[in-house]
Amino acid sequence: MTERNKARITGIGTVAVPVSDQDKAVEFYVGLLGLEKRMDVPLEQIGGRWITVAPDGAVTSIALVPGESTGVDTGIRLNADDVPAVHARLEEQGVDVDDLLQWPGVPPMFTLRDRDGNVLVIVE
Repeated sequence: MTERNKARITGIGTVAVPVSDQDKAVEFYVGLLGLEKRMDVPLEQIGGRWITVAPDGAVTSIALVPGESTGVDTGIRLNADDVPAVHARLEEQGVDVDDLLQWPGVPPMFTLRDRDGNVLVIVE
């Protein structure tokens, strides 16, 4: 392998989502969405903590970072085996979910918002 081929991007490690309260964000992403907390360390230089969460076994994680600009469309698409069941469970738990979309030829999906209004999509 040449030096040029070694200097390449090999994956996506973490995607940052701005949150106003990291503890409440952990409650939402771990407690309601069922992700696992992988890291939670203090960021003494800037305040807050570096917190990452992810689905069990996933390579890519979500960093719940302190931020003032919340309520963004994260562009994050989470996968689930039974999207209608996940939609029903989250709706029962009071999560801000949109209607379940089930179009011919397209996997079932729905949009949800975390407690800061950040938008995520769950797709089968």
